[in-house]
Amino acid sequence: MIRPDQHLVLVGMMGSGKSTAARVLADRLGRTALDTDQAIEQRTGRTVREIFASDGEDAFRAIESEVLAEALASPLSLVIATGGGMVLAERNRRAMRAANARVVWLCADPATTLLDRVRNGMHRPLLDDDPEGTLRRMFEEREALYREVADAIVLVDHRSVSEVVEAVLR
Repeated sequence: MIRPDQHLVLVGMMGSGKSTAARVLADRLGRTALDTDQAIEQRTGRTVREIFASDGEDAFRAIESEVLAEALASPLSLVIATGGGMVLAERNRRAMRAANARVVWLCADPATTLLDRVRNGMHRPLLDDDPEGTLRRMFEEREALYREVADAIVLVDHRSVSEVVEAVLR
């Protein structure tokens, strides 16, 4: 159960529904939703794809870490939807574990649910060449990292947004 003084942080692969669930959860909890990718785009005036193309993934990840640290330091209890790769940096995993936050991993099958949801995602530069193979590799690489930070795991396959939200709130 989420406490009123805690941030609620959603982690998981791209396409797992973090952004959508965060908006609904924020509404239900009377909080502000913060999507880290949107915050990065607002801060830089560029899309995630543009940042990857011009500055590279390392530069994007550095900005991503700053945005997460600022969100976790907020005195307001937020619902934070992280980018799928947020867990890659040890400092981000450490920050999530140290923060007054409940971290929920929205877990989805990469071969079905995720592939279906991200197939036409123009803003997903990491999937340009081989979406299915890339999603599988990313899931294998990140699964242990999501488990490391998660206080709870919610399976999202074959569930509606409202069912996912209810599971997160339990």
